[in-house]
Amino acid sequence: MIQIFPVHDKAQLKSFIDFPHDLYKGDPFYVPELFIAQRDLLSRHPFLKHSEMQLFLAMDGKKLVGRIAAILNNNHNRFNGTNEGFFGFLDAVDNIDVFKALTDAALAWLKEKGVHSVIGPVNPSTNETCGMLVEGFDSAPMIMMTYNRPYYNTYMQQLGFGKKTDLLAYLLQRDDLNDKSMRLMESLKQRLAQKGITIRKGNLKNFRQEVDGLRKVYNEAWDKNLGFVPMTDEEFDYMAKDMKLVLDPDFCLVAEHEGKAIGFVLAMPDINQVQRKVKRGRLLPTGIFKLLFGRKKINAIRIIALGITEPYRKMGIEAVFYGMVMKSGLEKGMQQAEASWILEDNEMMNRGIQHINGKVYKKYRLYEKAL
Repeated sequence: MIQIFPVHDKAQLKSFIDFPHDLYKGDPFYVPELFIAQRDLLSRHPFLKHSEMQLFLAMDGKKLVGRIAAILNNNHNRFNGTNEGFFGFLDAVDNIDVFKALTDAALAWLKEKGVHSVIGPVNPSTNETCGMLVEGFDSAPMIMMTYNRPYYNTYMQQLGFGKKTDLLAYLLQRDDLNDKSMRLMESLKQRLAQKGITIRKGNLKNFRQEVDGLRKVYNEAWDKNLGFVPMTDEEFDYMAKDMKLVLDPDFCLVAEHEGKAIGFVLAMPDINQVQRKVKRGRLLPTGIFKLLFGRKKINAIRIIALGITEPYRKMGIEAVFYGMVMKSGLEKGMQQAEASWILEDNEMMNRGIQHINGKVYKKYRLYEKAL
């Protein structure tokens, strides 16, 4: 019989974090999350200052067989004028009864909070990892992307969860790139300069001021995306601090108009290529060295974010961003780039990636269910 237990102490939290390592043992595409990062995300992240999250474990006798989080994102509901709940961090063995017990527990907790529908998976919001893999099970996820086995989707549909939207991941191969953006880059930069718009590399030496400018762009440029909720100052700072550890300024570009940030693109080396080898996500005793010395062998990047504030779109800034990132990637010997995630109905972004020969190679789904 499947029993569900809420997580209340450090030992249970450790079990919650470690469960996927056992579930995916031997899977060549599984990438363990770093224990320290997951512990902080689930127990002391700034998200928890404005919202609520309850973690649950599923037990079959003495055996741990699944986990889930029920999430009430108060900022999301305030910003979007909605009354929605979320679920996330869902992992379970290949058994529909376990999925039902877990989702029933999360939905019951959310129903008590008075929400009318539930969306997920988000971990714990669309500002972090989200989506359930529905296509592209033949390769490992890139940095800050999710992974699961095909049976997850079968069971979600059988339990009455419907598709809300799909999130697309495009693969750009070195030998297939359309280099038009690179060829037009200099002339586009000159044309933008005549309008007072310049594009530069991110400034890690003045990181504090840089983050302040990019936060404003992020909260303006993404405000119409499905599921978007502005990050608080603390949330953005938290994310930026984490990213700085693997940030390469050649892949972080800022567009400015008369000194004011109006757009940015952020790509990051695919640290997952190294993190796959960090046993159970522990940095000690050897994991830290694998991360430090393995970075030089990384041959792929992920374009995580590209945003431009409303008045400056369709001026060629996007093309310059792509051109500069492509040029830096080729110079550094990168063989692949992933552009993700992009909403399936974001026509402008999808056309832009397709124009440089990007091909959809993974799809992630957000499910929803009325309560």
